[in-house]
Amino acid sequence: MSVLQSSSPNGLSKKLRFSPQRVVLRALLLGASLLVVPGDLIAQVDGQAVYDQWCAGCHGEDGAGAGPAANTMLPRPRDFTLALYQVRTTSSGELPTDADILKVINEGMPGTAMPGWEEVLTEAERLALVDYLKTFSRFFQGDPPTPLDFGRATSGGEDAIARGEEVYQSVECWRCHGQEGRGDGESAPTLNDDTGFPIFAADLTENWRFNGGGEVEEIYRVLRTGLDGTPMATFSDIVDAGVITNEDLWSLAHYVRSLSPEEEPSVEEVVTAQLLTDTPLPQTVEDVVWEEAERFYVPLSGQIVVQPRWFNPRVDAVWVQAVHDGQELALLVSWGDPSESPDTLWTDFGGQVVTTMGSDDEGAATGSGTADQLVVQFPQQLSEGQERPYFLQGDTRNPTYTWTWQSDIAGAFESIARGMGTAARQPDSEQHVRATAQHADGQWKVLFVRPLDTGSAEDLALTAGQAVPMAFQAWDGDNGESGSQGAVSTWYFLVLGQPTPVAVYVAPPVALALTLLFGLLVVRQAQVGSGMWREPDATARAKRAAKRKQLAGMGVGVIWLGMAFGSYQNSRAGWEAGHADLGFWWAIIGGLLAIAGLGALIGTWIHTRTSK
Repeated sequence: MSVLQSSSPNGLSKKLRFSPQRVVLRALLLGASLLVVPGDLIAQVDGQAVYDQWCAGCHGEDGAGAGPAANTMLPRPRDFTLALYQVRTTSSGELPTDADILKVINEGMPGTAMPGWEEVLTEAERLALVDYLKTFSRFFQGDPPTPLDFGRATSGGEDAIARGEEVYQSVECWRCHGQEGRGDGESAPTLNDDTGFPIFAADLTENWRFNGGGEVEEIYRVLRTGLDGTPMATFSDIVDAGVITNEDLWSLAHYVRSLSPEEEPSVEEVVTAQLLTDTPLPQTVEDVVWEEAERFYVPLSGQIVVQPRWFNPRVDAVWVQAVHDGQELALLVSWGDPSESPDTLWTDFGGQVVTTMGSDDEGAATGSGTADQLVVQFPQQLSEGQERPYFLQGDTRNPTYTWTWQSDIAGAFESIARGMGTAARQPDSEQHVRATAQHADGQWKVLFVRPLDTGSAEDLALTAGQAVPMAFQAWDGDNGESGSQGAVSTWYFLVLGQPTPVAVYVAPPVALALTLLFGLLVVRQAQVGSGMWREPDATARAKRAAKRKQLAGMGVGVIWLGMAFGSYQNSRAGWEAGHADLGFWWAIIGGLLAIAGLGALIGTWIHTRTSK
């Protein structure tokens, strides 16, 4: 059975999502409407006009899902004439409520080309759009549907997740989603939606791409209602038949949620390679070092700039981990892929994808079954100001240095590229990068290892502490991808961690000791000025006390400010070396010392001025 339906994004959704002028104008109108939109205001909004402007390009003027942009999308845009909706709070086969339709308009459909419109259209426009969408089907002419009562979520925890895993096995969710939930089950290559188009089983390890939402309550709702129009059936029937209980269904929802990270991964601009000092550099993808190394999420999208283009990439993101030992860099890249291409079990499915996404671009793919591929690219030379080559493997003026791995050959190889399709492999004598790969449970893991400095003028030398631009490209051969038809990322930065300076560890106790010493000095001077410390001559004592107080106060302030500067230098060194905790605490110490130093200077100035 299939649990959740998902797909890869395409570049067109980016175009539809953003329109700054429209956002500003509509935001003003929305603000004026406050929290309640009067019925007469909704009546003044022409739902058809809103649809024609924002929706017809994908769904078609007649609502049949065949707009001008539809052939660049998989899944295809919704055919509103069928009145078949996936995200609902109603039983399987029933119509959605107005609130259900509005939810999809507001939030979009993650994993598809459908964006959310809540920040683009006013509430009145979105409500008018709900009414207009229902005019495409006569089925909406009857009484409004009644939503189901889903009750409250059961408590989660290890017991619920363990029971959910048992249910996952017993009702055979793995047949579509695979044992680890990555959409690589034995039935996955055979799936089609109700209109005959190929459809991917959802990757359950990416809940932020679930249709209808990825939290426990939303997953449970999908299990109860199914996703009409897809192979995902409702589980309500087997609950009613007593095969599993309603509590079991909640446990299954908890288990599915547990397969994804606690939070949707954030996108960081910098990938940090930790410096290993007491641990050997990993040489395999399963090395224990990777269990502790930080993971960085890098999203990819279809290459739609250079022809032939590709709007349906199977690889929507990669996870990147990096470590080095001062001599070599180890870079581990992993991503979800249900097959080890070329895989004959996926030949027919890939052929359907290519036919469905048929492109008029010259040189476009006509079939599937090529090798999976990954390219990591860097500038051939670093330039001042961090200028980067064109992200599609550079150009003649600014080429890129690339590492290429393919599933049908052993290892990896280095090349110099001056644009898509121009990569020239370096001679065997100049090959320095090594690679090992593993495909298991619907996931590729590829490990690259290369000396930081190969000694070759053609290769980029990697220096600790220096930000090196880095980008990725990936191809799924069984999805019909090859050549320029694949997935690409933008530029990120790779920074190799540096040894933490000894001062970062030694200076804190020294700073505290000096702070205590100067604090005692200030107290002593205060005691002298107050008469607690007596000298024979009262006049001389007063003059010397005033002078000492002034010098001591100014001296302590200057020294504390100097220590604050040193603390900030240590903080910077900590951050650059990848020790965020040291960087943070040194910044705090520096701030406190700066406040103390300024307080000493200002206080001394005020005190001596008052005395005069």
